[in-house]
Amino acid sequence: MPDAIGWQIATVEQVRIETPRVKSFKLTVEGFNRFRPGQHVDVRLTAPDGYQAQRSYSIASAPITPQTPGMTGSLEITVEVIEDGEVSPYFHDVVQEADQVELRGPIGGPFTWSVKQGGPLLLVGGGSGVVPLMSMLRHRSACDRDSVSAALLYSSRTLDDVIYKDELEQASAKDDLFDLSLTLTRERSAEWSGLARRVDAPMLDEVIKQLGEPALSYVCGSNGFVETVASLLVDRGLPPESIHTERFGPSGS
Repeated sequence: MPDAIGWQIATVEQVRIETPRVKSFKLTVEGFNRFRPGQHVDVRLTAPDGYQAQRSYSIASAPITPQTPGMTGSLEITVEVIEDGEVSPYFHDVVQEADQVELRGPIGGPFTWSVKQGGPLLLVGGGSGVVPLMSMLRHRSACDRDSVSAALLYSSRTLDDVIYKDELEQASAKDDLFDLSLTLTRERSAEWSGLARRVDAPMLDEVIKQLGEPALSYVCGSNGFVETVASLLVDRGLPPESIHTERFGPSGS
């Protein structure tokens, strides 16, 4: 396993458009084959004049099976473009397959989950906060998903902004132990007849009613989103130690 602190060269193997503002990048890194769902990596860009900018991105993919030392591993990050950012516009406008970037990681510990921890598992994401939760769901699917029931409550602005929409809907349709609930805060189109408001107590109550009392909860999104949802979960009686949070700040993109 590579040094989690040192910088390594990562090669862009694949670029995939998720939404008009979001792209996923599959990266290959020599020996990168062990991480936990919920962890992130730092990505660093260096300009010709030596100026450097870096940003942390959650890993979206599931951990792969440990490989023989020296073999190439892979991971996927999902990047939402921030117009005044330093890193995300470069990824969206410049980076192509076969390009290289610097990467270090994996990083992070408290906001992680594996099937060994069991469930029921409640995931609540806002916007691009769904990314580390997707790593958990993909890990669950790759392992013995029948042993862990899970629910994802995902808040997005519009239907076009829902990241991984097709994959999530297909998983929900095929997996009796996975429940997907989407709520859209700015959708005004006739094609949407589902939830159309910010996450609130009645919404959480309905999701938990379908899931069963969660043993573990993971909440990821903006500071305000996370504070609100975590408080609502505590108010309904969930033990604070069972609620794990990750906040995505507005700067440094």
